[in-house]
Amino acid sequence: VQPVESGGGLVQAGGSLRLSCANSARTFSSYAMGWFRQAPGKEREFIAAASWTGTYYADSVKGRFTISRDNAKYTLYLQMDALKPEDTAVYYCAGAVKRPHNYASADEYIYWGQGTQVTVSS
Repeated sequence: VQPVESGGGLVQAGGSLRLSCANSARTFSSYAMGWFRQAPGKEREFIAAASWTGTYYADSVKGRFTISRDNAKYTLYLQMDALKPEDTAVYYCAGAVKRPHNYASADEYIYWGQGTQVTVSS
């Protein structure tokens, strides 16, 4: 069962949004859950990941975004603060069944949601 993202929308620069990713028990049992984003004309970009042993962030969002998981609700979150226009993209939730060699590689993840649009206006 695919993850289902929600919480995207339009926000002004400097604002905040919280994305949610609802999962089945099977998907959420993945070793790692992550967030990626893709802007028009660009490749899919790693944002953050949470595994059973730690959290990982891209340098571009470190200090501004926070990934967390509610294990009781099988839900992954991405709190995004101090948003910038360059954060505009479709945000995807993903699950990696096995421990990734590289958390930033989309190839490590087998479960993908449909994405939710985040637009940051200047």
